[in-house]
Amino acid sequence: MIELALRVLCSLTVVFVLLWALARLARRGVGGHGAGLLTVLARQQLSRGSSVAIVKVADRALVLGVSDAGVSLLADADAHLFEQPVEASPPSPLAGSLFSADTWRFLRGRR
Repeated sequence: MIELALRVLCSLTVVFVLLWALARLARRGVGGHGAGLLTVLARQQLSRGSSVAIVKVADRALVLGVSDAGVSLLADADAHLFEQPVEASPPSPLAGSLFSADTWRFLRGRR
């Protein structure tokens, strides 16, 4: 009975380790080929089934219309037109919440 329990425990451990490794691999991406050549710069939802996306491909920016029916090219431009200036510091994960220091400064200043 103990031998069976140990076998089941070892088998489950192997399965969970494999699942964890596959999840990490899927999150990171599989290939190094072509990495960085295609980047979604921005996406704006227009309605439930349609949106507009700006995609950078090499040195070109493509404005794409995305809908349930498919993807269509709306415009083609230089990618440097859509580059955003680098911010001094990344936004806080608490930005806009009750726990943010900026929120408390704003509330104190309103009194």
